[in-house]
Amino acid sequence: MAPEFLPVEPPPPPPPPAQRVPFWGYGDVLVFAGMMLPCMIFSFVVLPWAARLKPEQHTWQLILEQLVFYALLIAILAAIFRLQYGRPLWHSLGWVSFRLAPAWPLIGGVLTAFAVAMVATLIKVPIQENPLTKMLHDPSAVIPLTIFGVTIAPLFEELFFRGFLQPLFARTLGVAGGIVAANIPFALLHYWEYGKSWRHVVVIALAGIAFGCMRYFTGSTRASTLMHASYNGLFFYALFSTKAHR
Repeated sequence: MAPEFLPVEPPPPPPPPAQRVPFWGYGDVLVFAGMMLPCMIFSFVVLPWAARLKPEQHTWQLILEQLVFYALLIAILAAIFRLQYGRPLWHSLGWVSFRLAPAWPLIGGVLTAFAVAMVATLIKVPIQENPLTKMLHDPSAVIPLTIFGVTIAPLFEELFFRGFLQPLFARTLGVAGGIVAANIPFALLHYWEYGKSWRHVVVIALAGIAFGCMRYFTGSTRASTLMHASYNGLFFYALFSTKAHR
């Protein structure tokens, strides 16, 4: 009698490779950084020349140029994510809902502003004229500059630094290292804005670390943007109050 052979089950398929989080890499950062110079040339040189903006529109011109610059950078990120990885922009950068009530990031921004003010007093941050305060001397520019400072600027800065850079650095350096590393270019970005004052850079870096912690604990750049917006809002209020008492 011929022996019976039991069917041999095929081995289970190998598990799918773990997805890299975040899915982008340092090569994408280099591409993004390499495109910044052409975007700057277009936004701050070509655009004013083509639009023939007049000198008395200086503050409006700066706002327009900055807005175009941010929009171009966002478009480049969207192209990288879509063409290279087939992924959407906003969700990839952490623009998602979060469990906290929206009031908590707003309160966090206010508390951060008070904490930063205390540190600024301790390290004796100089009260001096800088490009930002000079623009506020123009009454017609106060409202648009304030709107830009509490809406557009926090949104784009959080998407770039806490949405794009922080997760990548955290993958390499750990959570704390990622928050600090992403905050370095964020703080240095404001160096010229505040009259090349290193003390201002220190306090802005502390605020940026707080925004980074909010981004990490909530997993959302929406939350860090709200926190950043409330921080900037209190900052502008302090500027107006100081100006009113002079």
